[in-house]
Amino acid sequence: MQIPDAEALCRELADQIRPHVTPDTALVGIRTGGLWLAERLHAELGLSTPLGAIDVSFYRDDYAAKGLHANPQRTDIPCKVEGAPIVLVDDVLYTGRTTRAALNELFDYGRPSRVELAVLVDRGGRELPVAARFCALTLSAPLAASQVLELERTADGTLSLRLTDA
Repeated sequence: MQIPDAEALCRELADQIRPHVTPDTALVGIRTGGLWLAERLHAELGLSTPLGAIDVSFYRDDYAAKGLHANPQRTDIPCKVEGAPIVLVDDVLYTGRTTRAALNELFDYGRPSRVELAVLVDRGGRELPVAARFCALTLSAPLAASQVLELERTADGTLSLRLTDA
């Protein structure tokens, strides 16, 4: 598989979201890659609502089996969730389990008017009925379970995708 240009995909994703943004639209990025992407989208879309960050470590359905993520971080949602339109942002959509965990945590902060999912890449391999409303790239064939596609950010803020074997 040829690795797509993450910067170009980010611009494409912003173009998809832009027509649906209202003055009270809030972005909430899933740590870590989703938050990097959300930061970029927040600036590109010129949103005034504060950016939120969510860490799903304690909400994962495999928490009991796998234990705590090595580096859990604080969830910070400084915007109003109750009644607000929320765009939940993640870098790569795979099984849908991270999205499910993020939704569970998000609803602990209130009941949004709607939640839409934005992802850079849909790699296929869904285990839950989760679909992104906004997606810059859907792979034509799912990646093998042994492969990991992840977003990286350099010191200067440039985004890139990396494909590795687990």
